[in-house]
Amino acid sequence: MSRSNNKANDADFEKNITSQPSFTLADINQKIGTTLRGDGSCVISTVASLTNAKAGALTFCENGKHTQHLKNTQASAVILTEEDLPHCPTHALISKQPYLSFTKVAALFSHTCALTPGIHPTAQIGQHCVIPSSVYIGPYVIIEDHVTLGEHTAIHAHSLIGHHSQLGAHCILWPRVTCYSFVSIGHHTAIHSGAVIGSDGFGYQPSPEGWQKVPQLGSVVIGNHVEIGANTTIDRGTLEATSLADGVKLDNLIQIAHNVQIGENTAIAACTGISGSTRIGKNCIIAGGVGFAGHLHITDNVTITGMAMVTKSIDEPGLYSSGTGLFTNKEWKKNIVRLRHLNELALRVKALEEGAK
Repeated sequence: MSRSNNKANDADFEKNITSQPSFTLADINQKIGTTLRGDGSCVISTVASLTNAKAGALTFCENGKHTQHLKNTQASAVILTEEDLPHCPTHALISKQPYLSFTKVAALFSHTCALTPGIHPTAQIGQHCVIPSSVYIGPYVIIEDHVTLGEHTAIHAHSLIGHHSQLGAHCILWPRVTCYSFVSIGHHTAIHSGAVIGSDGFGYQPSPEGWQKVPQLGSVVIGNHVEIGANTTIDRGTLEATSLADGVKLDNLIQIAHNVQIGENTAIAACTGISGSTRIGKNCIIAGGVGFAGHLHITDNVTITGMAMVTKSIDEPGLYSSGTGLFTNKEWKKNIVRLRHLNELALRVKALEEGAK
């Protein structure tokens, strides 16, 4: 087993919070590839919304949506389009996509903490593990036998990694993440608290004696640059792998059943449920609360709006919705009454059409 021999005391494992950074506007301009208008020596020490920004803050204005607020902003600098520049009372960074540029700046001010590499004394490490000295393993982590971790990966408190699992470099598991056995995770992947990766798929077969459990012998394979939200669950495959390709982004409280495959750069919002053996393509956007029946195929570049119920495969890219918007209770009752007579009305219309021929 390869592992760090430096077991520090509790104090050595405390987070070293760095001081609040600051940058000149010229520095930021160079880092994010915008065009500077104004004083490049202006110091930026924080980011803020357009209406709440004060001196020292950088903010953004997206495509003229908030011009009235832009005129009165107290920010030291604003990221905006060329079209909005005449309304800006302060220094500016010009971008074709202001919000995207702003997110890059916000990352410079994120409240990340430096972690001292090493293994906390309360962690339990199994046999035949490969753990580089650059890895951080926090309090009460359990790592079972034959686990391999990549360089600079961080496993936070009370997480568990099952035997024969692999994590790539620069991964982060936040507190109380559970990875069952034989899970494979790529590089630069983040998994948030409470997520469960590799639990048994919901497989049962009826028999005279009751429900017979179908053994779930597959695994879970997760690619690079994936993010998995808090309390999201991903079931292992029945015989093969449940898989998430590179760049997939999952919100909190998502259920992904056994044998599901999700393509590159697809993003899925909270409370979506995906039934077994469904395949979702690349670059899809799935809004919150969407339900998928099993064994479906969703092609690339599909967007599905919130609370939709997907009962059949989608073969053409585009925007899809189902269900109805919100009504007052009185309107909803009237529409339901009419809906109950829809078949009768259709038959009457058909009879009238045939009589007119």
